Amino acid sequence: MELLLLSIYSFFVWLIFIKFKWLPWNTVSQVIVITIPVISITALILILNIVAPSSDDVRVINYVVPVVPRVTGRVTEVPIEPNRPIKKGDVLFKIDPVPFELEVQAAEANLSMLRAKLLTAEANRRTLGEQLNAGTGQVQALTAKLGLLRIRSKQFKELAKSGAGNKFDLEQAEAEIAELGGQLATSVANAAQVKEKLAAKTAEGEQDEVAQVKAQIEQAESQLANAKWKLDQTVYYAPADGTVVSLALRPGSVASIMVTQPVMTFVEDAQWILAIYHQNEIRSVKAGQEAEIAMKMYPGRIIKCTVDSIMWATAQGQLPIGGMSTSAGVAPIPQNALAIRLLVDAKDKHLFLASGAHGIGAIYTDEGHMLHIIRKVIIRVGSKLDWVILKLH
Repeated sequence: MELLLLSIYSFFVWLIFIKFKWLPWNTVSQVIVITIPVISITALILILNIVAPSSDDVRVINYVVPVVPRVTGRVTEVPIEPNRPIKKGDVLFKIDPVPFELEVQAAEANLSMLRAKLLTAEANRRTLGEQLNAGTGQVQALTAKLGLLRIRSKQFKELAKSGAGNKFDLEQAEAEIAELGGQLATSVANAAQVKEKLAAKTAEGEQDEVAQVKAQIEQAESQLANAKWKLDQTVYYAPADGTVVSLALRPGSVASIMVTQPVMTFVEDAQWILAIYHQNEIRSVKAGQEAEIAMKMYPGRIIKCTVDSIMWATAQGQLPIGGMSTSAGVAPIPQNALAIRLLVDAKDKHLFLASGAHGIGAIYTDEGHMLHIIRKVIIRVGSKLDWVILKLH
């Protein structure tokens, strides 16, 4: 654009001073002729870089997801091909499910056994309750019978002293009292033992044996859920629409859960278009302003965009106050620069832009509308130059 303006200016200088000689071509006029374009173009560029800042570093960046299996196993199927479009939910690869199916079956069998054990424990608790009730009733019956025999024994004793009673009846009554006393002691001991077993309870009020079995059942259910989850992870699905690159996985190989060893690289279709600017160039840039970019993969084409936001945080803005810091953002940003995210307008929304595509761009602020046309011409001339390929090999 500067060359075009200089060419037009030179043409008029030639007409005025050389062709028609309307003004003398002397030292003074020569100094003025040279000074005017230098000052004018310098001022134009300085103002243009504020009201319509340009960037020669416009990047297309995609989210990249290293695919790492959640379980380790031998791969049985890889139904995809690299660099082919993949829809969300498509199968990326499958792992042999047999070991995980056996783990599920073992967990289910263990859970069934524990549930049967719980039924037995609850039945034992009911049996102990019934035993306690029967023992209590037996103690009461023996106590009443023993009381009656003691009364009768006292009567037999009084009759024997007076000579009106039979001494044999007294001895038989005393023998029965002794026998009933032994039975009563045994019944009391048995009832106390059953009562002690029933009294052994947890803080929640459940019998200790039942509580233990229920805790084992909860653990077994957790193990079964984990085994089923592992079985589900033997089939890995695409997390989003995208493309698989760096596909080294083949049937028969072992896929590992090591995060440092991804089996493939998944590139999502979701993209970021970033324009990199020096920090003092974005003083007038705001969200919603018009922008244009020209990508080298589409020579001569202008892509209309809108400013989405300014990335106000970069890795250079971090200090290791609370520990080691990591690089922030979706791509490294040069020193003393900030990235501005651009959104492609609806007209070019479905235009394919390869991840890593590079180009130039400009943002048209709310100031200096008369000068925006100059920047637009510069962008369009630059896009036309992308047709030129300077290579000798």
